[in-house]
Amino acid sequence: MSLLLIVALPFLGALLPGLMNQAGRAACAGVTFTITLAAFIGLLTNLPTVMAGDVVTFRADWIPSLGLNFTLMLDALGFFFATLILGIGLLIITYARFYLAREDNMGEFFTYLLLFQGAMVGIVLSDNILLLLVFWELTSLSSFLLIGYWKHLPEGREGARMALTVTGMGGLAMIGGMMLLGQIVGSYDLSVILQNRELIQESPLYLPALILILLGCFTKSAQFPFHFWLPHAMAAPTPVSAYLHSATMVKAGIFLMARMWPVLSGTPEWFWLVTGAGLITMVLGAVIALFKHDLKALLAFSTVSHLGLITMLLGTGTAFGAMAAVFHILNHATFKAALFMSAGIIDHETHTRDIRRLGGLRHLMPVTFVIATLAALSMAGIPLLNGFLSKEMMLEEAYHTVLGGNHWIVPTLAVVGSLFSAAYCFRLIGHTFLGPQRDDYPAKPHDPPAGLWLPPALLVVLVVVIGVAPFIAEPAVKSITAAVLGGVADVPTAYFKIWHGLVPALYMSIVAVLGGLIVLALFNPLLKLWDATPRPEAKPIFEGLINGVVLLAKALTLPLHNGAFSRYGAVMAVTVVVAGYYAWATGTVGAPTRQVQPAGAIEIAGWLMLVAAVTGMMFLHRNRLLSLVLIGIVGLMVSVGFVFFSAPDLAMTQITVEVVTTILLLLALNFLPNETPVESTVLRRIRDAGVAVLGGAATMALSYHYLLRDAITSPISEFHLANSYKGGGGTNVVNVILVDFRGFDTFGEIIVLSIAAVLIFALTETLLGGPVRARLLNRTPDKELAGDMHPMMMVVMTRVLMPVVMMVGFYIFLRGHNEPGGGFISGLVVSIGLVMQYMASGYSWASQRQRYPHHGVIGAGVLIAGLTGIGSWFVGKPFLTSDFTYVRIPPFQEFEIATAALFDLGVFLAVVGAVMLSLDGFSRLARRAHIKDSDYAMDINPSRSENKALKGGEA
Repeated sequence: MSLLLIVALPFLGALLPGLMNQAGRAACAGVTFTITLAAFIGLLTNLPTVMAGDVVTFRADWIPSLGLNFTLMLDALGFFFATLILGIGLLIITYARFYLAREDNMGEFFTYLLLFQGAMVGIVLSDNILLLLVFWELTSLSSFLLIGYWKHLPEGREGARMALTVTGMGGLAMIGGMMLLGQIVGSYDLSVILQNRELIQESPLYLPALILILLGCFTKSAQFPFHFWLPHAMAAPTPVSAYLHSATMVKAGIFLMARMWPVLSGTPEWFWLVTGAGLITMVLGAVIALFKHDLKALLAFSTVSHLGLITMLLGTGTAFGAMAAVFHILNHATFKAALFMSAGIIDHETHTRDIRRLGGLRHLMPVTFVIATLAALSMAGIPLLNGFLSKEMMLEEAYHTVLGGNHWIVPTLAVVGSLFSAAYCFRLIGHTFLGPQRDDYPAKPHDPPAGLWLPPALLVVLVVVIGVAPFIAEPAVKSITAAVLGGVADVPTAYFKIWHGLVPALYMSIVAVLGGLIVLALFNPLLKLWDATPRPEAKPIFEGLINGVVLLAKALTLPLHNGAFSRYGAVMAVTVVVAGYYAWATGTVGAPTRQVQPAGAIEIAGWLMLVAAVTGMMFLHRNRLLSLVLIGIVGLMVSVGFVFFSAPDLAMTQITVEVVTTILLLLALNFLPNETPVESTVLRRIRDAGVAVLGGAATMALSYHYLLRDAITSPISEFHLANSYKGGGGTNVVNVILVDFRGFDTFGEIIVLSIAAVLIFALTETLLGGPVRARLLNRTPDKELAGDMHPMMMVVMTRVLMPVVMMVGFYIFLRGHNEPGGGFISGLVVSIGLVMQYMASGYSWASQRQRYPHHGVIGAGVLIAGLTGIGSWFVGKPFLTSDFTYVRIPPFQEFEIATAALFDLGVFLAVVGAVMLSLDGFSRLARRAHIKDSDYAMDINPSRSENKALKGGEA
């Protein structure tokens, strides 16, 4: 199966559980299980290739200009982690089907689970570090949804926020580190990066890149000092906890350290950072776990400890340490998932996870007792179980590791961590299952149905099989180790066996186990000492830091972002002018190469009119209606300027836009006071005037100097002029730019225009349904309205002109590719014709003859434009690349057919729909303001009495 399909299946399948929600719990779980099984089988189809030592790849260009390509790579390491994710995922899905309560939304849960699963598979199969970062952040987001699935629990919401904050911050750091790594190598492909060990480690950017990447790994894998978020994530349902702790979330950081091991390890910086963090985390997590009374909290801190163990092994930088880390990843996934599911069974059946309220469960829950005991003994490192084998390898590696010139620091800390690990495992068994039965259980304990105990039982079978016959796992572990080493070192020849003789690791293991039993025997006095010892609590510290950051942010932002738009504009304008002047003063500006052209009387008159209109705006801006008139004059003079500079397309667009916006603004002004209040002081107005003069003078100076000089490089217009016809099939360069060269910009603009129209509609809907409605109904106009609301002459003219307007719009649309025109202008022309119908005959008359909803017209326009752009993909061209050809249909002459016409049609529909939807909203407000009981329409032959009835009527 293609790697793309393996990654895509969970994301595509995430759509199904929600749809199956009404079909029942079994249907939701069944479809989720089927999707995961399909991806797992697809993964297994690549097993022969991977076992042969080859690498399966997939490559597709995404954004090659940024180095972001959708490249996937499946080697032994990726196959190993993908197997854990999908294989244990199948067991978790089965377990969750029987664990979750009936009131839990199964469709929502399994949707989140599949999204998380897909993100994890994407991480381990990515061959592009930018793509890996995308999946990395997706795991943070999807795990946030899973941890906070029980929204009714405050601790669930808090745990989800804490996890997202910590891992999200680490992800931001890792983005920086990965970018540095890509800059060092000159490529963002992992397969290229992993071949440049010397280049990376000799670069001065190695240390900052290493620190930033490790921050991402440590936060994701809960390494000290970021370990605190993981136990608080235990508020999630137990299936989530089991999945996150065994095969997915926390293993992402471990995976990345293993993946980057060939190029980042082997340096003193790597050794001190990774080994040091791992040792501290291993010991600290084990000590805290011993004194936790909540089963899931105990297991959570045990996960922190064992993740520290794996991190320490990777930090040693030796091939044997890497092999021991790989082996323990496998073993930890099996016994930890089984333990979490066992804890969930206990909670499900007894209604408590408090160890102090348990005990004696071996007689009441024998199946659960066997499963949990075997898994816990494996975690403690007891012989004949798989945890013993990898723990012995860890102790062997620790015995030969020197830290700061001292041979005893690492072995001692490793023994201490193992000792407390054995102690909390023995406590889990003894205090939960052993001892006498109690009569005060919150609920009567009993073994659950097979759906709950069978998934952990299958994992425990692996625990025992690998522990008894380690040679079964040896080939796979060594193959994975080879992928981790990446050719930097040879795979160790050590054999996987139960008995290695009387070696130091055996003595260290005996000390750890016996010490664990002694610590358990002294648990009660040690617990009192632990409770009496003052120590920092992570949660209050975290919350204090977050509150401090929030207060600091408010102290910085509130004085700056106080809502005064005039201040924002002033600061921005002054900053731009100062930066521009600095660039001008420190740069090299050549002498003018052009002469100033003489200005004629017409040009001077037009300029004076423009200046007069703008000056009038400055002094008369408080009068809203007069301001609108002056704005219209400015727009008209700008369109005249476009004509003067031979830009008919822009002139037509400017004029039609002015007409449409003026009508819509007049409708909007109908609901506002005639004049705006005075809000600025004299000093503020003087300041604003000074800033405006400064900005205007700077813009004028820049334009003046630029127009007197030739461009240093060839202007982009030369490319457009040279390629407009042969590349886009049109002689109208402006239109070809809009629908071809810059078609993506145009597509975005019509989407923005459509959103604005929908927003206006939504606002008017809110006004009509809220308290404003009453004020509209009781509103009386400032002046008596004209009796003849629909003049006969205007009614007749608009209806006669409508076919002409449609024909003109159609003509402008068709000629746009070769002459001034196009979809945008034709859409505005048709919109003007439709607006005139509403103005002349009234809203009711026009709306009754409106066959298509304005929302639908907008949607059709955006859809047509989008599908036109997608169509270019089918011929191997970029999005919105147009094509054209010439055809001849007798008896007509030969004519051009261009795909850009379809895109222009989408623009046309979006513009018409947006204008009419905006008009719809304003018109309904006007009707509510002027008509209380009835709605009148205008026909060509109204009676005089009807005209009288219309007095004060429809706007």
